[in-house]
Amino acid sequence: MHAAYIFDADSPPTPACHAPTIAALPDRLVAAWFAGSHEKNPDVGIWCAINRNGAWETPHQVADGWGEACWNPVLCDTATGLHLFYKVGVSPARWRGAVLTSADGGETWRDRGELTAPWLGPVKNKPLALANGDLLCPSSREAGGWRCHFETFSPDLEPLAESAVPDPGDLKAIQPAVYRRDRAIEALVRTKSGCVGLTRSTDGRRWSPLEKTQLPNPNSGIDTVNLPDGRALLVYNPATTPAGRWGGARTPIALAVSGSDGSWRDVMTLDDDASAPDGGAPEFSYPAVICGEAIHVVYTWHRRTIKHVRLTPDEL
Repeated sequence: MHAAYIFDADSPPTPACHAPTIAALPDRLVAAWFAGSHEKNPDVGIWCAINRNGAWETPHQVADGWGEACWNPVLCDTATGLHLFYKVGVSPARWRGAVLTSADGGETWRDRGELTAPWLGPVKNKPLALANGDLLCPSSREAGGWRCHFETFSPDLEPLAESAVPDPGDLKAIQPAVYRRDRAIEALVRTKSGCVGLTRSTDGRRWSPLEKTQLPNPNSGIDTVNLPDGRALLVYNPATTPAGRWGGARTPIALAVSGSDGSWRDVMTLDDDASAPDGGAPEFSYPAVICGEAIHVVYTWHRRTIKHVRLTPDEL
């Protein structure tokens, strides 16, 4: 395992950063996150960095919110280019979706503007490419209560369909993380109910009612990816104490792998600390994970920098 910070936590380009995303291209890694003086402030924009030959280059800002805050970027590499979805608004309840596209591996970006309401795109975690090339985007809304849904986009990002996720138990869920299991699609979700939620689909359009899992969740973001052998890998905070508004129990951050019976087994702790560098609450949160020849995980490190971990499936 190799771990590195994308930029120096002692001299960051912005006072705060959060919610990273990552994509792997043939000759580079590209990461993005939102950053500024403080979450929700109008100066918060989307920042990006490129990793060539194992070294992260100097980050730079690639989008602003036209006078409002930016949130939760999601990178997605497709045949039509490298896309960067993100959200704009004064609060999650008033988000609008927006997207950038790069034809040169993240060197430059074309601003495609806002998505037509009510489309948001993926709200935190990467889309799943379907057999026909469409993108299944895990999404959610927070206005009037937390609820999950999925949005399907064509390869050229035309919105096609939206499908709701029933929540009869009122788990108060957002931010699905989608993966494949056998011939089905499953999604784990963040909840306010102390545990990770689960929903299933056979076609990406009809979803089973949310159910509780045995995985703890302190109201914190998660992400998943399939490994080469078909198992799923989960990155999450295995804690039970609810997280505060900006932190709290978002430690430790760990990896778990799925079993053939649908169970999960913790296999590695990535970070575990009782305090932040400034004496505040520790936070290792909002992970994003991808898997190709290697597994790449990025996550918020105390809101001071973004940490990148590289490992191989053999290490799990």
